[in-house]
Amino acid sequence: MSASVLTLDAARQAELELPETPATQAVHDAVTASRAARRSGTANTKTRGEVAATGKKPYRQKGTGNARRGGNAPPNHRGGGVVFGPRPRDYSKQLNRKAKRLAFATALGSRIEAGDVVTLDSFEVPDRKTKSFVAQLVAAAGTENALVIADRFSDETHLAGRNLQTAGRASANDVSTEQILFYDKIVVTAGALPILAKRTAR
Repeated sequence: MSASVLTLDAARQAELELPETPATQAVHDAVTASRAARRSGTANTKTRGEVAATGKKPYRQKGTGNARRGGNAPPNHRGGGVVFGPRPRDYSKQLNRKAKRLAFATALGSRIEAGDVVTLDSFEVPDRKTKSFVAQLVAAAGTENALVIADRFSDETHLAGRNLQTAGRASANDVSTEQILFYDKIVVTAGALPILAKRTAR
């Protein structure tokens, strides 16, 4: 198993269509959309109409020296409602296919230009051991903080790498722009290159 750094010339020979001018705004929008989609949006507070409060006047109108109060639900009272608090909402953002493709191609091109992408014939861990997964990853990328992109992973390879917090695995069809930018190094198998070429094609 010998790894080689993927150069821009080699990437073009593999038919990867990388933009000459980096589309940084598209990358920003894609990463923002990816992170926003992971937000649950379930934060919720109760308004004065929703809190469990009695409608009874707490004390008489005059003679107590207190401010006039019609109930315990107003937000300026303990246990009252919340003004402009969070409500359940959908944080997801829409991004068209052209912008997604441009962001992905820009991110991948920047990592290739920086020399952070290496290629392998295949990445397989038949013994299902995490130690073997790490050994192959370090031998190929020089670090454990790396992303492995393949056309598919065997069950043994998936089991070997699933407990690693520093390394990532992604199929060429599903890898995101955020994942491309997150890891220190990227390991791409030969079978994944044609799929990545289709995803960067205009």
